[in-house]
Amino acid sequence: MIKKIHLIAACGTGMGTLACILKEMGYRVTGSDQNIYPPMSDLLKEKGISLFTGYDSSNLDHKPDLVIIGNAVTKMNVEARAVLQKGIPYLSMPQAVNKFIAKNKKIILVTGTHGKTTTSSIMAYILFVAGMDPSFMIGGILKDFNSSFRIGSGEYMVIEGDEYDTAFFDKGPKFMHYDPEITIMTGIEFDHADIFTDIDHIKTIFANFVKKIEKVSHIIAYDDNDNLKEILDTPVSSIESYGKQGQWSFSNHVQENSKTLFDVKGPNKKVLIKTNMVGEHNLLNCVACIAVANKIGISDKKICDALKSFSGIKRRQEIRGIRNGVTVMDDFAHHPTAVRETIKAVRPFYKSGRIIAVFEPRTNTSMRKFFQEIYPDSFLDADMVCVCEPAIKKNIPQKDKFSIKQLVLDIEKKGIEAYSFENSDKLINALISKLRPDDLVLIMSNGGFDNIHVKLLEKIQ
Repeated sequence: MIKKIHLIAACGTGMGTLACILKEMGYRVTGSDQNIYPPMSDLLKEKGISLFTGYDSSNLDHKPDLVIIGNAVTKMNVEARAVLQKGIPYLSMPQAVNKFIAKNKKIILVTGTHGKTTTSSIMAYILFVAGMDPSFMIGGILKDFNSSFRIGSGEYMVIEGDEYDTAFFDKGPKFMHYDPEITIMTGIEFDHADIFTDIDHIKTIFANFVKKIEKVSHIIAYDDNDNLKEILDTPVSSIESYGKQGQWSFSNHVQENSKTLFDVKGPNKKVLIKTNMVGEHNLLNCVACIAVANKIGISDKKICDALKSFSGIKRRQEIRGIRNGVTVMDDFAHHPTAVRETIKAVRPFYKSGRIIAVFEPRTNTSMRKFFQEIYPDSFLDADMVCVCEPAIKKNIPQKDKFSIKQLVLDIEKKGIEAYSFENSDKLINALISKLRPDDLVLIMSNGGFDNIHVKLLEKIQ
Protein backbone atom coordinates (compact mmCIF):
# COMPACT_ATOMS: atom_id res chain seq x y z
CA MET A 1 0.00 0.00 0.00
CA ILE A 2 1.30 3.45 -0.96
CA LYS A 3 1.41 5.90 1.94
CA LYS A 4 4.60 7.91 1.47
CA ILE A 5 5.45 9.58 -1.86
CA HIS A 6 8.61 11.54 -2.68
CA LEU A 7 8.94 13.84 -5.71
CA ILE A 8 12.32 14.60 -7.26
CA ALA A 9 12.33 18.09 -8.86
CA ALA A 10 9.27 19.04 -6.85
CA CYS A 11 9.24 22.81 -7.48
CA GLY A 12 8.47 22.73 -11.20
CA THR A 13 4.96 23.89 -11.96
CA GLY A 14 3.63 20.46 -12.92
CA MET A 15 5.44 18.51 -10.23
CA GLY A 16 4.60 21.05 -7.54
CA THR A 17 0.95 20.91 -8.49
CA LEU A 18 1.00 17.11 -8.38
CA ALA A 19 2.66 17.20 -4.94
CA CYS A 20 -0.14 19.41 -3.61
CA ILE A 21 -2.84 17.15 -5.04
CA LEU A 22 -1.31 14.03 -3.52
CA LYS A 23 -1.03 15.78 -0.15
CA GLU A 24 -4.70 16.75 -0.30
CA MET A 25 -5.59 13.15 -1.14
CA GLY A 26 -4.04 12.06 2.15
CA TYR A 27 -0.58 10.84 1.16
CA ARG A 28 2.55 11.80 3.10
CA VAL A 29 4.47 13.87 0.56
CA THR A 30 8.05 15.10 0.47
CA GLY A 31 10.01 16.73 -2.32
CA SER A 32 13.47 17.82 -3.34
CA ASP A 33 14.73 20.38 -5.82
CA GLN A 34 17.90 22.21 -6.73
CA ASN A 35 16.05 25.54 -6.94
CA ILE A 36 13.60 26.43 -4.16
CA TYR A 37 11.91 29.64 -5.27
CA PRO A 38 8.43 31.15 -5.03
CA PRO A 39 5.60 31.03 -5.84
CA MET A 40 5.58 27.21 -6.10
CA SER A 41 7.87 26.62 -3.10
CA ASP A 42 5.62 28.89 -0.99
CA LEU A 43 2.57 26.90 -2.04
CA LEU A 44 4.23 23.58 -1.20
CA LYS A 45 5.26 24.78 2.24
CA GLU A 46 1.78 26.19 2.83
CA LYS A 47 0.34 22.74 2.07
CA GLY A 48 2.65 21.16 4.64
CA ILE A 49 4.97 19.45 2.16
CA SER A 50 8.53 19.01 3.42
CA LEU A 51 11.12 20.28 0.95
CA PHE A 52 14.77 19.28 0.72
CA THR A 53 17.04 21.88 -0.85
CA GLY A 54 19.35 20.14 -3.26
CA TYR A 55 19.51 16.48 -4.25
CA ASP A 56 20.95 13.84 -1.94
CA SER A 57 20.39 10.13 -1.46
CA SER A 58 19.69 10.87 2.23
CA ASN A 59 16.46 12.56 1.11
CA LEU A 60 15.15 9.01 0.66
CA ASP A 61 16.06 7.84 4.17
CA HIS A 62 12.41 8.05 5.23
CA LYS A 63 11.79 5.14 2.81
CA PRO A 64 9.03 6.38 0.50
CA ASP A 65 6.73 3.77 -1.03
CA LEU A 66 6.81 5.54 -4.41
CA VAL A 67 9.02 8.15 -6.06
CA ILE A 68 7.82 10.43 -8.84
CA ILE A 69 10.69 11.67 -11.00
CA GLY A 70 10.38 14.99 -12.85
CA ASN A 71 11.69 15.55 -16.35
CA ALA A 72 14.30 18.03 -15.11
CA VAL A 73 16.12 15.08 -13.55
CA THR A 74 18.76 13.10 -15.47
CA LYS A 75 19.60 9.45 -14.87
CA MET A 76 22.84 10.67 -13.26
CA ASN A 77 20.93 12.54 -10.53
CA VAL A 78 22.07 11.23 -7.15
CA GLU A 79 18.51 10.63 -5.93
CA ALA A 80 17.41 8.99 -9.16
CA ARG A 81 20.40 6.63 -8.97
CA ALA A 82 19.51 5.81 -5.37
CA VAL A 83 15.91 5.02 -6.39
CA LEU A 84 17.14 2.57 -9.02
CA GLN A 85 19.75 1.00 -6.72
CA LYS A 86 17.28 0.52 -3.87
CA GLY A 87 14.53 -0.80 -6.13
CA ILE A 88 12.00 1.82 -5.03
CA PRO A 89 8.95 1.93 -7.36
CA TYR A 90 8.90 5.08 -9.50
CA LEU A 91 6.68 6.85 -12.03
CA SER A 92 6.86 9.87 -14.29
CA MET A 93 4.59 12.84 -13.59
CA PRO A 94 1.93 12.06 -16.24
CA GLN A 95 1.93 8.38 -15.22
CA ALA A 96 1.20 9.49 -11.66
CA VAL A 97 -1.56 11.86 -12.84
CA ASN A 98 -3.27 8.99 -14.65
CA LYS A 99 -2.83 6.60 -11.71
CA PHE A 100 -4.01 8.87 -8.92
CA ILE A 101 -6.15 11.65 -10.40
CA ALA A 102 -7.38 11.40 -13.99
CA LYS A 103 -8.76 7.87 -14.01
CA ASN A 104 -12.52 7.79 -14.64
CA LYS A 105 -12.49 11.48 -15.65
CA LYS A 106 -13.36 13.03 -19.01
CA ILE A 107 -10.21 14.97 -19.82
CA ILE A 108 -10.22 18.38 -21.49
CA LEU A 109 -6.60 18.72 -22.61
CA VAL A 110 -5.05 22.06 -23.61
CA THR A 111 -1.97 21.87 -25.86
CA GLY A 112 0.13 24.24 -27.98
CA THR A 113 3.19 26.48 -27.75
CA HIS A 114 1.39 29.47 -26.23
CA GLY A 115 -1.57 30.15 -23.98
CA LYS A 116 -1.89 26.72 -22.37
CA THR A 117 -1.98 27.94 -18.76
CA THR A 118 -4.42 30.80 -19.39
CA THR A 119 -6.71 28.74 -21.61
CA SER A 120 -6.74 25.83 -19.13
CA SER A 121 -7.55 28.22 -16.30
CA ILE A 122 -10.42 29.87 -18.17
CA MET A 123 -11.84 26.47 -19.09
CA ALA A 124 -11.67 25.19 -15.52
CA TYR A 125 -13.35 28.32 -14.19
CA ILE A 126 -16.19 28.14 -16.72
CA LEU A 127 -16.87 24.54 -15.64
CA PHE A 128 -16.80 25.60 -12.00
CA VAL A 129 -19.21 28.52 -12.46
CA ALA A 130 -21.49 26.22 -14.46
CA GLY A 131 -21.77 24.03 -11.34
CA MET A 132 -19.97 21.05 -12.89
CA ASP A 133 -17.52 20.64 -9.96
CA PRO A 134 -14.45 20.07 -12.17
CA SER A 135 -10.98 18.84 -11.35
CA PHE A 136 -8.01 20.60 -12.86
CA MET A 137 -4.23 20.45 -12.95
CA ILE A 138 -2.63 23.54 -14.42
CA GLY A 139 0.89 24.99 -14.56
CA GLY A 140 -0.07 28.25 -12.88
CA ILE A 141 -1.89 29.47 -9.79
CA LEU A 142 -5.49 30.54 -10.43
CA LYS A 143 -6.36 33.59 -8.36
CA ASP A 144 -9.98 32.50 -7.93
CA PHE A 145 -8.83 29.32 -6.17
CA ASN A 146 -5.36 30.42 -4.98
CA SER A 147 -4.27 27.07 -6.34
CA SER A 148 -2.97 25.34 -9.44
CA PHE A 149 -5.22 22.33 -8.88
CA ARG A 150 -8.62 21.21 -7.73
CA ILE A 151 -10.12 17.79 -7.09
CA GLY A 152 -13.84 17.85 -7.78
CA SER A 153 -16.54 15.20 -7.97
CA GLY A 154 -17.63 16.22 -11.47
CA GLU A 155 -16.96 14.19 -14.61
CA TYR A 156 -14.55 16.65 -16.24
CA MET A 157 -10.88 17.30 -15.56
CA VAL A 158 -8.87 20.06 -17.26
CA ILE A 159 -5.18 19.29 -17.83
CA GLU A 160 -2.51 21.54 -19.28
CA GLY A 161 -0.83 19.26 -21.80
CA ASP A 162 2.89 19.87 -22.17
CA GLU A 163 4.84 18.82 -25.27
CA TYR A 164 8.06 18.68 -23.26
CA ASP A 165 9.60 15.26 -22.63
CA THR A 166 8.31 13.09 -19.80
CA ALA A 167 11.36 11.74 -17.92
CA PHE A 168 14.86 10.40 -18.50
CA PHE A 169 13.25 6.96 -18.85
CA ASP A 170 10.55 8.24 -21.24
CA LYS A 171 11.66 10.85 -23.79
CA GLY A 172 8.20 11.17 -25.37
CA PRO A 173 6.03 14.27 -24.76
CA LYS A 174 3.90 14.39 -21.63
CA PHE A 175 0.64 14.92 -23.51
CA MET A 176 0.93 11.50 -25.18
CA HIS A 177 0.04 9.90 -21.84
CA TYR A 178 -3.48 11.38 -21.79
CA ASP A 179 -6.65 10.23 -23.55
CA PRO A 180 -8.70 13.42 -23.86
CA GLU A 181 -12.37 13.67 -24.69
CA ILE A 182 -11.84 17.24 -25.91
CA THR A 183 -8.52 18.80 -26.99
CA ILE A 184 -7.75 22.49 -27.47
CA MET A 185 -4.77 23.15 -29.75
CA THR A 186 -3.58 26.77 -29.50
CA GLY A 187 -0.93 26.68 -32.25
CA ILE A 188 2.62 25.47 -32.85
CA GLU A 189 5.86 27.46 -32.91
CA PHE A 190 9.46 26.55 -32.27
CA ASP A 191 10.44 26.29 -28.60
CA HIS A 192 12.32 23.99 -26.19
CA ALA A 193 15.57 24.04 -28.13
CA ASP A 194 17.16 21.72 -25.59
CA ILE A 195 15.05 18.77 -26.76
CA PHE A 196 13.70 19.75 -30.21
CA THR A 197 16.02 20.26 -33.17
CA ASP A 198 13.74 22.45 -35.29
CA ILE A 199 10.11 23.28 -36.04
CA ASP A 200 9.70 20.11 -38.12
CA HIS A 201 10.66 18.05 -35.07
CA ILE A 202 7.94 19.75 -33.04
CA LYS A 203 5.38 19.33 -35.82
CA THR A 204 6.15 15.60 -35.90
CA ILE A 205 5.48 15.37 -32.15
CA PHE A 206 2.11 17.09 -32.52
CA ALA A 207 1.23 15.08 -35.64
CA ASN A 208 1.81 11.85 -33.72
CA PHE A 209 -0.40 13.18 -30.94
CA VAL A 210 -3.20 13.97 -33.41
CA LYS A 211 -2.97 10.46 -34.87
CA LYS A 212 -3.39 9.07 -31.37
CA ILE A 213 -6.49 11.12 -30.51
CA GLU A 214 -8.18 11.85 -33.85
CA LYS A 215 -10.79 9.11 -33.55
CA VAL A 216 -11.68 9.64 -29.89
CA SER A 217 -11.26 13.35 -29.11
CA HIS A 218 -13.15 16.41 -30.31
CA ILE A 219 -10.52 18.97 -31.35
CA ILE A 220 -10.80 22.75 -31.05
CA ALA A 221 -7.93 24.10 -33.19
CA TYR A 222 -6.55 27.61 -33.72
CA ASP A 223 -7.16 28.50 -37.36
CA ASP A 224 -4.44 31.13 -37.91
CA ASN A 225 -1.35 28.97 -37.35
CA ASP A 226 0.14 27.43 -40.49
CA ASN A 227 2.10 24.77 -38.59
CA LEU A 228 -1.05 23.53 -36.88
CA LYS A 229 -3.04 23.65 -40.11
CA GLU A 230 -0.41 21.48 -41.74
CA ILE A 231 -0.66 18.65 -39.23
CA LEU A 232 -4.47 18.83 -39.28
CA ASP A 233 -4.54 18.67 -43.08
CA THR A 234 -5.79 15.08 -43.07
CA PRO A 235 -9.44 14.49 -42.11
CA VAL A 236 -10.17 14.39 -38.37
CA SER A 237 -13.42 12.83 -37.21
CA SER A 238 -14.53 15.71 -34.95
CA ILE A 239 -13.01 19.18 -35.20
CA GLU A 240 -13.92 22.87 -34.94
CA SER A 241 -11.69 25.85 -35.62
CA TYR A 242 -11.30 29.20 -33.87
CA GLY A 243 -9.52 32.37 -34.94
CA LYS A 244 -10.12 35.33 -37.25
CA GLN A 245 -11.44 33.09 -40.01
CA GLY A 246 -12.47 30.16 -37.82
CA GLN A 247 -15.88 28.68 -37.12
CA TRP A 248 -15.56 30.46 -33.79
CA SER A 249 -14.31 34.05 -33.90
CA PHE A 250 -14.53 37.38 -32.09
CA SER A 251 -15.32 40.90 -33.29
CA ASN A 252 -16.21 44.41 -32.04
CA HIS A 253 -13.30 44.33 -29.58
CA VAL A 254 -13.61 47.36 -27.24
CA GLN A 255 -11.46 48.21 -24.21
CA GLU A 256 -13.31 50.13 -21.53
CA ASN A 257 -11.27 51.21 -18.51
CA SER A 258 -9.69 47.91 -17.43
CA LYS A 259 -12.42 45.77 -19.05
CA THR A 260 -12.78 44.24 -22.50
CA LEU A 261 -16.05 43.81 -24.39
CA PHE A 262 -16.29 41.68 -27.53
CA ASP A 263 -18.73 39.59 -29.54
CA VAL A 264 -18.14 35.87 -30.06
CA LYS A 265 -19.67 34.23 -33.08
CA GLY A 266 -19.96 30.48 -33.54
CA PRO A 267 -22.15 28.05 -35.48
CA ASN A 268 -25.70 29.42 -35.03
CA LYS A 269 -24.55 31.45 -32.02
CA LYS A 270 -23.55 34.99 -31.09
CA VAL A 271 -22.83 36.15 -27.55
CA LEU A 272 -21.53 39.40 -26.00
CA ILE A 273 -18.66 38.82 -23.57
CA LYS A 274 -17.29 41.15 -20.90
CA THR A 275 -14.02 40.24 -19.19
CA ASN A 276 -11.16 41.60 -17.09
CA MET A 277 -8.64 40.12 -19.52
CA VAL A 278 -6.91 42.27 -22.13
CA GLY A 279 -5.10 41.59 -25.38
CA GLU A 280 -6.22 39.74 -28.50
CA HIS A 281 -4.27 36.62 -27.48
CA ASN A 282 -6.39 36.36 -24.32
CA LEU A 283 -9.62 36.91 -26.26
CA LEU A 284 -8.65 34.00 -28.52
CA ASN A 285 -8.08 31.88 -25.42
CA CYS A 286 -11.61 32.79 -24.33
CA VAL A 287 -13.05 31.90 -27.73
CA ALA A 288 -11.48 28.43 -27.60
CA CYS A 289 -13.02 27.80 -24.18
CA ILE A 290 -16.42 29.10 -25.30
CA ALA A 291 -16.34 26.58 -28.17
CA VAL A 292 -15.65 23.76 -25.68
CA ALA A 293 -18.31 25.00 -23.27
CA ASN A 294 -20.85 25.08 -26.09
CA LYS A 295 -19.88 21.54 -27.10
CA ILE A 296 -20.61 20.15 -23.63
CA GLY A 297 -23.86 22.09 -23.21
CA ILE A 298 -22.99 24.96 -20.86
CA SER A 299 -25.44 27.84 -21.22
CA ASP A 300 -24.47 31.23 -22.65
CA LYS A 301 -25.38 32.86 -19.34
CA LYS A 302 -23.01 30.66 -17.36
CA ILE A 303 -20.23 31.28 -19.90
CA CYS A 304 -20.77 35.05 -19.67
CA ASP A 305 -20.92 34.97 -15.86
CA ALA A 306 -17.64 33.05 -15.69
CA LEU A 307 -15.69 35.27 -18.08
CA LYS A 308 -16.98 38.40 -16.37
CA SER A 309 -15.79 37.27 -12.93
CA PHE A 310 -12.60 35.38 -13.86
CA SER A 311 -9.74 36.90 -11.86
CA GLY A 312 -6.81 35.58 -13.86
CA ILE A 313 -3.61 33.71 -13.06
CA LYS A 314 -0.60 34.68 -11.03
CA ARG A 315 2.37 35.70 -13.18
CA ARG A 316 0.13 36.52 -16.14
CA GLN A 317 -0.09 40.32 -16.34
CA GLU A 318 -0.18 40.27 -12.54
CA ILE A 319 0.25 43.63 -10.83
CA ARG A 320 2.68 43.05 -7.98
CA GLY A 321 2.43 46.56 -6.58
CA ILE A 322 2.16 50.28 -7.22
CA ARG A 323 4.63 52.68 -5.59
CA ASN A 324 4.83 56.45 -6.14
CA GLY A 325 2.67 56.07 -9.24
CA VAL A 326 4.89 53.34 -10.75
CA THR A 327 3.19 50.00 -11.49
CA VAL A 328 5.24 46.79 -11.33
CA MET A 329 3.73 43.93 -13.33
CA ASP A 330 4.87 40.32 -13.52
CA ASP A 331 4.41 38.09 -16.56
CA PHE A 332 5.63 34.64 -17.58
CA ALA A 333 6.35 35.73 -21.18
CA HIS A 334 9.65 34.46 -22.61
CA HIS A 335 9.05 33.30 -26.19
CA PRO A 336 9.26 36.18 -28.75
CA THR A 337 5.57 35.85 -29.64
CA ALA A 338 4.50 35.91 -25.98
CA VAL A 339 6.72 38.93 -25.26
CA ARG A 340 5.27 40.82 -28.23
CA GLU A 341 1.64 40.01 -27.41
CA THR A 342 2.03 40.80 -23.70
CA ILE A 343 3.49 44.26 -24.34
CA LYS A 344 0.86 44.90 -27.03
CA ALA A 345 -1.94 43.86 -24.64
CA VAL A 346 -1.00 46.29 -21.84
CA ARG A 347 -0.07 49.21 -24.11
CA PRO A 348 -3.60 50.77 -24.31
CA PHE A 349 -3.90 50.94 -20.52
CA TYR A 350 -0.74 52.98 -19.89
CA LYS A 351 -1.05 55.78 -22.44
CA SER A 352 -0.10 58.49 -19.94
CA GLY A 353 3.14 56.74 -18.91
CA ARG A 354 5.89 54.63 -20.39
CA ILE A 355 6.09 50.87 -20.71
CA ILE A 356 9.48 49.73 -19.44
CA ALA A 357 10.01 46.12 -20.49
CA VAL A 358 12.37 44.17 -18.24
CA PHE A 359 13.35 40.83 -19.75
CA GLU A 360 15.32 37.83 -18.51
CA PRO A 361 16.01 35.27 -21.28
CA ARG A 362 16.41 32.23 -19.03
CA THR A 363 14.72 29.35 -20.89
CA ASN A 364 16.84 26.75 -22.66
CA THR A 365 15.64 28.20 -25.97
CA SER A 366 16.03 31.91 -25.20
CA MET A 367 19.57 31.35 -23.91
CA ARG A 368 20.49 30.18 -27.39
CA LYS A 369 20.70 32.18 -30.64
CA PHE A 370 17.56 30.75 -32.25
CA PHE A 371 15.57 33.97 -31.78
CA GLN A 372 18.46 36.48 -31.78
CA GLU A 373 17.13 38.24 -34.90
CA ILE A 374 13.46 37.86 -33.94
CA TYR A 375 13.41 39.21 -30.38
CA PRO A 376 14.06 42.90 -31.28
CA ASP A 377 10.67 43.21 -33.02
CA SER A 378 8.97 41.80 -29.93
CA PHE A 379 9.75 45.02 -28.05
CA LEU A 380 8.42 47.56 -30.57
CA ASP A 381 5.52 48.61 -28.31
CA ALA A 382 7.84 49.33 -25.35
CA ASP A 383 9.29 52.75 -24.54
CA MET A 384 12.36 51.38 -22.77
CA VAL A 385 13.86 47.89 -22.57
CA CYS A 386 16.14 46.47 -19.86
CA VAL A 387 17.62 43.04 -20.57
CA CYS A 388 19.33 41.06 -17.82
CA GLU A 389 21.73 38.15 -17.99
CA PRO A 390 19.86 35.09 -16.64
CA ALA A 391 20.54 34.17 -13.02
CA ILE A 392 20.96 30.50 -13.95
CA LYS A 393 23.84 29.40 -16.15
CA LYS A 394 23.92 26.68 -18.79
CA ASN A 395 26.87 25.02 -20.49
CA ILE A 396 26.15 26.42 -23.93
CA PRO A 397 28.97 26.78 -26.49
CA GLN A 398 29.85 30.45 -27.03
CA LYS A 399 28.96 30.27 -30.73
CA ASP A 400 25.41 29.17 -29.82
CA LYS A 401 24.79 31.63 -26.98
CA PHE A 402 22.16 34.35 -27.12
CA SER A 403 23.70 37.82 -26.76
CA ILE A 404 21.79 40.32 -24.66
CA LYS A 405 24.23 43.04 -25.76
CA GLN A 406 23.40 42.37 -29.41
CA LEU A 407 19.70 42.40 -28.57
CA VAL A 408 20.06 45.83 -26.97
CA LEU A 409 21.97 47.15 -30.01
CA ASP A 410 19.26 45.84 -32.36
CA ILE A 411 16.48 47.36 -30.24
CA GLU A 412 18.28 50.72 -30.19
CA LYS A 413 18.47 50.61 -34.00
CA LYS A 414 14.67 50.61 -33.96
CA GLY A 415 14.66 53.87 -32.00
CA ILE A 416 13.89 52.40 -28.58
CA GLU A 417 15.94 53.13 -25.47
CA ALA A 418 17.56 49.90 -24.29
CA TYR A 419 20.11 48.68 -21.73
CA SER A 420 21.81 45.42 -20.75
CA PHE A 421 22.79 44.36 -17.22
CA GLU A 422 24.93 41.65 -15.67
CA ASN A 423 22.51 40.96 -12.84
CA SER A 424 19.20 42.05 -11.35
CA ASP A 425 20.75 44.25 -8.62
CA LYS A 426 22.58 46.38 -11.19
CA LEU A 427 19.41 46.58 -13.24
CA ILE A 428 17.35 47.79 -10.27
CA ASN A 429 19.92 50.39 -9.22
CA ALA A 430 20.06 51.83 -12.75
CA LEU A 431 16.30 51.72 -13.28
CA ILE A 432 15.33 53.50 -10.05
CA SER A 433 16.72 56.86 -11.23
CA LYS A 434 14.84 56.61 -14.53
CA LEU A 435 11.34 55.87 -13.21
CA ARG A 436 8.51 58.42 -13.38
CA PRO A 437 4.92 58.42 -12.11
CA ASP A 438 2.52 56.55 -14.44
CA ASP A 439 5.29 54.23 -15.72
CA LEU A 440 4.60 50.51 -16.05
CA VAL A 441 7.55 48.22 -15.34
CA LEU A 442 6.63 44.98 -17.11
CA ILE A 443 8.91 42.21 -15.86
CA MET A 444 9.03 39.13 -18.09
CA SER A 445 10.69 35.85 -17.15
CA ASN A 446 9.70 32.22 -16.72
CA GLY A 447 11.60 32.04 -13.42
CA GLY A 448 11.92 33.79 -10.08
CA PHE A 449 14.28 36.45 -11.53
CA ASP A 450 16.04 36.93 -8.16
CA ASN A 451 12.80 38.21 -6.60
CA ILE A 452 13.27 41.38 -8.66
CA HIS A 453 9.64 42.46 -8.28
CA VAL A 454 9.81 42.75 -4.48
CA LYS A 455 13.30 44.31 -4.54
CA LEU A 456 12.24 46.94 -7.05
CA LEU A 457 9.09 47.87 -5.14
CA GLU A 458 11.10 48.21 -1.93
CA LYS A 459 13.60 50.51 -3.66
CA ILE A 460 10.83 52.69 -5.08
CA GLN A 461 9.22 52.93 -1.66
